[in-house]
Amino acid sequence: MKIIIVGGVAAGMSAATRLRRLSEEAEIIVLEAGEHVSFANCGLPYYAGGVIEDRGALLLQTPESLAARFRLDVRTRNRVVDVDADAHTVTISDLASGEQYVESYDSLVLSPGARPVVPPAPGMDRALVLRDVADVDRLVAAVDGAGEGGTPARTAVVIGGGFVGVEVAENLVHRGIAVTLVEMADQVLAPLDPEMAIRVQQELAAHGVDVRTSAQVTAVTAGAAELSDAQGNRIGEVPADLVVAAIGVRPDTELAVLAGAAVGPRGGILVDDELRTSVADIYAVGDAATKRDALAGDDAGEATTLIPLANLANRHGRHVADVILGRRTSMRPSVGTAVVGVFDLTAASVGRNEKRLQAEGRPYRAIHIHPAQHAGYYPGASQMALKLLVDPETDLILGAQGLGRDGVDKRIDVISTAIMGGLTASELADLELAYAPAYGSAKDPINMLGYVADNLRSGETRSVQWHELDDLVAQGATVVDVRTAGEHARGTVEPASADGVALPALNVPLDELRERARAEIPADRPVVVHCQVGQRGHTAARLLTQLGYDVRNLDGGYLTWRDGKLARQAAATALAPVGA
Repeated sequence: MKIIIVGGVAAGMSAATRLRRLSEEAEIIVLEAGEHVSFANCGLPYYAGGVIEDRGALLLQTPESLAARFRLDVRTRNRVVDVDADAHTVTISDLASGEQYVESYDSLVLSPGARPVVPPAPGMDRALVLRDVADVDRLVAAVDGAGEGGTPARTAVVIGGGFVGVEVAENLVHRGIAVTLVEMADQVLAPLDPEMAIRVQQELAAHGVDVRTSAQVTAVTAGAAELSDAQGNRIGEVPADLVVAAIGVRPDTELAVLAGAAVGPRGGILVDDELRTSVADIYAVGDAATKRDALAGDDAGEATTLIPLANLANRHGRHVADVILGRRTSMRPSVGTAVVGVFDLTAASVGRNEKRLQAEGRPYRAIHIHPAQHAGYYPGASQMALKLLVDPETDLILGAQGLGRDGVDKRIDVISTAIMGGLTASELADLELAYAPAYGSAKDPINMLGYVADNLRSGETRSVQWHELDDLVAQGATVVDVRTAGEHARGTVEPASADGVALPALNVPLDELRERARAEIPADRPVVVHCQVGQRGHTAARLLTQLGYDVRNLDGGYLTWRDGKLARQAAATALAPVGA
């Protein structure tokens, strides 16, 4: 069997090495258009920032090492320029010599990855991207002033506030560069909902990053970038010794189209559960290929998605080798688990967010909690923000988000595993998780999410979201802050009344609620109780319910409401002028 693999990074090289481990007889050729194979592209921003000091640490294997260990025929600077699916051949251009040649195949694996998106604007030809080792070499040279002009960069504009964009922004700050981060949407990190993403924006700003949301770069000059709003109205310019385009990527489908393979509705190479394309003996893996969406509902349309993550690329590369050799079929669907570090903050997500569920018209229940990552009495405890999204009919988990200084990644990993295992949100309460004061709590944050989910599922407690509060107050609801008088004085929920006037919550501390409720809280209208994070609010809601009140607890308490309000304010003021 002769197998040709196009692309020698994550998915392609995982496929090649797995194939060799399973078959010593197979002829395996890997064709890579770039200069390097099997490099750690997720580490590129950190090398640019000097966090990873040794460039060689990014180069995991070479053609020589792969030939020695796996007897792979790895050819760098060899670009496939045509595919003849009927003849089972590919035409290859040797970029070093300029010559072309033809190779036959029994199975062809397409793993060309994705291409960075660079916006079509005047002067954008000097924008840098960050997808391979050559790209990071160019970026480091520009930062150090090793290129034309020889002056080290002092200012930079990063276009795109997604995962790569915030990583690049952070690492340029580490290099002493003043960074402006420009994002077309009204928030950074689209997988997060606004009340979560605002903390990432605050973290960036706290480290000197000038974050410009609801804006776009419409022109690049020798030392600046012009900014406009979403409608193209000019709003100013910012200094830019260098410009980095980190908007995102598009699947590289050129070879698939040449071969006659179908492309999915989102632009990736369409594959089935066995990673086969619509053309016989041609497979596709990695960022170029579609993924099966584990959370697509019955009415969600085409259940394929694009998830350009290294974990999936490596998994699918391994899996396609098994399929080619007849070992197994049916790749598991994907939930899209991701994590990113932003200076001292960790942000992570899995599955759907609230915005997407609303867009899909799917019912959901949202849960916010703000626990410490380990026992509060153990030194170093710090607060996290966790959000869980739940199907109200089945109690199945639809998604989760997390933010914090420590411990966020493992909680999102547990929830990702629970989704894949089909656990309900309420069943999180019964998970037995490793506990010691330095690592967790006797009631782990995961268990706490389960407790809240079970209370909502059973109807023991009813909740209201931060963005729903104004409407309830406009309809006559009374808001009661059950925190202490000191906490209330430092800041409380202030929803808008029917005439738009902010009304501070009535303060009745939880420990005084039994004695004061009937005298101070109207019983003829709905009541919303809130505390700092929601826990005392739950106790207050249970008490008032038993006293005959129609009561709801503000989900996530004052902290979630505050973050949501800040997110709205940030979006509303995003278009403030930034200078001439």
